[in-house]
Amino acid sequence: MKIGIVGLGLIGASLAGDLRQLGHIVLGTSRQVATCELAIKRGLVDEAGTELDILAQMEAIMICTPIANILPTVAELAKFIAPGTLVTDAGSVKGAIVAAATQIWPHFVGGHPMAGKAESGIDAAELGMFRDQPYVITPVAETVESSIEQLASLVNAMGARLYYATPAEHDQAVAWISHLPVIVSGSLINACVANSDTQGLQLAKDLASSGFKDTSRVGGGNPELGLMM
Repeated sequence: MKIGIVGLGLIGASLAGDLRQLGHIVLGTSRQVATCELAIKRGLVDEAGTELDILAQMEAIMICTPIANILPTVAELAKFIAPGTLVTDAGSVKGAIVAAATQIWPHFVGGHPMAGKAESGIDAAELGMFRDQPYVITPVAETVESSIEQLASLVNAMGARLYYATPAEHDQAVAWISHLPVIVSGSLINACVANSDTQGLQLAKDLASSGFKDTSRVGGGNPELGLMM
């Protein structure tokens, strides 16, 4: 199968590498030329470029961009990809994405590979990262069944644990276990940074140990992604 990956960060590059190892032809796009060159050099993709139209002949396309870019990407792809092309995403929010994307492209299927690490970008990409990890597919009533089956087949081939949920069910569950922890952790970091008691803050730094490290870790990621969530 010819598969396109939009966005060659941690998730996109990892998906690309896994799918290419399975024998698929994988093309990737990134806004950065250097990222495209690195993806080719590392053998994660067969080809890569900065323009979406290189994906015109793909049979399936995975959008692995920040949340705010998913719908504009679907709209742009819809101008030139072949009818019947599977389009899916990897966003951690589904309700605001799936309904609108399905209206733009009937063969859109919401997806969320739930694996990752603290590091981001293509340098953090890892083969086999999705094996034995949850991968949620979030179809709606209008979703084309054959496209659901096509995505499920790819997910199973990567060895991920496949789950089906409505967008609302997904968003509620992920809010509890992922988004709320990010907000709480970020609030903890903000509270510490805003402390005007220099002496007290220094003492807190000296005393901080694994508990603070574990609690603050998820709040120290990309602030733009946190705002989008």
